[in-house]
Amino acid sequence: MSAMPESTGDGSPKFGRLLIVLVLAVMLIGAITLGAEAYYS
Repeated sequence: MSAMPESTGDGSPKFGRLLIVLVLAVMLIGAITLGAEAYYS
């Protein structure tokens, strides 16, 4: 993993926010996949 140049000191809040966004994106993709599968079947 490449470290961001601006977050050298405390990158924990930014990393936490990134993690939340990543989890939300995965859940959204999963919901779209399940919805499309239920819709087309």
